Amino acid sequence: MRRNILSLYLIKLSKWFTLVMPIIVLFYEDHGLGLQDVFILKSVYSIAAVTLEIPSGYLADVWGRRKCLILGCILFFLGYICYSFTSTFMAFLFAEILLGTGQTLVNGADSALLYDTTAHYKKEHLYLRYEGRITMLGNFAEAIAGIFAGVIAAYSLRYPFYGQAIIAFTGIPAAFALKEISSTHKTQSPTSEIIKIIKFSLFTNRQLCYNIMFSGIIGAATLTMAWFVQPLLIHLETPVSYFGIIWTVLNLTVGIAALYSDKIENYLGMRKMYILILVFIVGGYIALAYNLTYTGLLILLIFYIFRGFATPILKGYINQITFSEMRATVLSIRNFIIRLMFAAIAPFIGWLSDMYSLKTALLVSAVIIFIPGILFLILQLKSEEKTAGQ
Repeated sequence: MRRNILSLYLIKLSKWFTLVMPIIVLFYEDHGLGLQDVFILKSVYSIAAVTLEIPSGYLADVWGRRKCLILGCILFFLGYICYSFTSTFMAFLFAEILLGTGQTLVNGADSALLYDTTAHYKKEHLYLRYEGRITMLGNFAEAIAGIFAGVIAAYSLRYPFYGQAIIAFTGIPAAFALKEISSTHKTQSPTSEIIKIIKFSLFTNRQLCYNIMFSGIIGAATLTMAWFVQPLLIHLETPVSYFGIIWTVLNLTVGIAALYSDKIENYLGMRKMYILILVFIVGGYIALAYNLTYTGLLILLIFYIFRGFATPILKGYINQITFSEMRATVLSIRNFIIRLMFAAIAPFIGWLSDMYSLKTALLVSAVIIFIPGILFLILQLKSEEKTAGQ
């Protein structure tokens, strides 16, 4: 159990010790790209993830979590190698496809392997704690990386990408060190099996469906906000040297919140957590839109606290009501919703920001998130009431 958890920690570090994130928008601008181009690149990343998300989750269930994690870490490394030695939009596009594919192979497989590891050792009650710690570790790593990123980028915006490629490589031996826990199963028709799991997750099991959809919407909302941070700092004419520091503070906040997510969930319960997460995520967009000043940084801080709560808690709910043999596929359906929603709205949001204003883009994002979010929140709460009444 210890070996798997430590290896998953290292894989998380290899993905989240992101030297490039605090300065990537500056890097793109230095190569002549606008915010719309940035969102297009990230949309392509999401499209690559969307295309393979559910098949990769199914692949993890039938081929093995460990093998998917190994392949995913290799592709992630190659993506940053591509970024390190190219300078064109099309090359960046190819790098995003590699990164998106690699990320997809890791997503779902890591959480599924973690849950199966705890279940194998009769400690599944510790899953949420470990998931919170892994989320915390990832965000702490991203926070610490932010400090180094600012220093390195002061010499060249290219240097963080060289360092990122080296860091991404460390995930490969960590993935090889993993021990497969769940027994893989074979099927005569993978396509029909995937369709069967999708039907079960999104149609047959209503409670699971509402959990997946709500978690996916919140995930898309927090992902979109992450790409508003640097445009906000640019709007405020923040010195480049502060980009890494601010990024560090925000991600430390996510990490600390994730660490205490299990305690908060135990204290408040699922019902209140659902409501609070939606209110603070949507409210964060609206509040930031009307406070495009340094006060907006405090709003981002609060937003990031709830981002830290949301990820481990919502994934934990899904794991609790999912069978082991389809767990990675179900988690991949959640990630599919996140990436599909982001891929659909990102270019439009970027266009709104370039053509109108950052305020307009934030307000429209809030509306896009709130409408489906409140719908599935209501459905989920009614489903819980019905289940409790039986």
